[in-house]
Amino acid sequence: MAKGILQRELDGEPVSTSDPEYHKIIDTIMETMQLAHEINISDKLLSEENRERFAKIFGRALAESTTILPPFYVDYGRNIVMGENVWVQQGCTFFDRGGITIGNDVFIAPKVDLITLNHTVNPYDRSTTICKPIKIGDRVWIGIAATVLAGVTVGENSIIGANSVVTQDVPPNTIVAGNPARVIRQIEVDKES
Repeated sequence: MAKGILQRELDGEPVSTSDPEYHKIIDTIMETMQLAHEINISDKLLSEENRERFAKIFGRALAESTTILPPFYVDYGRNIVMGENVWVQQGCTFFDRGGITIGNDVFIAPKVDLITLNHTVNPYDRSTTICKPIKIGDRVWIGIAATVLAGVTVGENSIIGANSVVTQDVPPNTIVAGNPARVIRQIEVDKES
């Protein structure tokens, strides 16, 4: 049985806007953007109604210990998996068509972008996208206005400095910063404190 466009995209296969199934992607994006809009204009930011909207966006309920502060921008939503005790500040953008996995005890500062898709370099085929997953390990802290790009894994306990652009994997217990982000130093982890 042939894979549908949604699975092909999640598997990292190139997807063109001329694909006969492309409407399935657009339909999901429009539905998700409407739900995100309703969250973002709500006068009760942390309401049960907004948690239900997030559950519709993600296709599963958020952990009770996880908080996302609006405004929150998302293109697809169904490919986001968040752990427990995750804190997402306002103004973040998650483009998750390639899959975003966020571990436990993760802090994401305002205006962070997690972007799992890219366009082909061929200017005559620029509308074709290729997706790769982003994986954020446990106890990661992503600083304000940082961007994590497609295919990046951020190891546990690591810190991404403010305004950084992360283009390659971040080892566990590491601080990275800059554009492109580079290793600043290792973190000595003290599990006793």
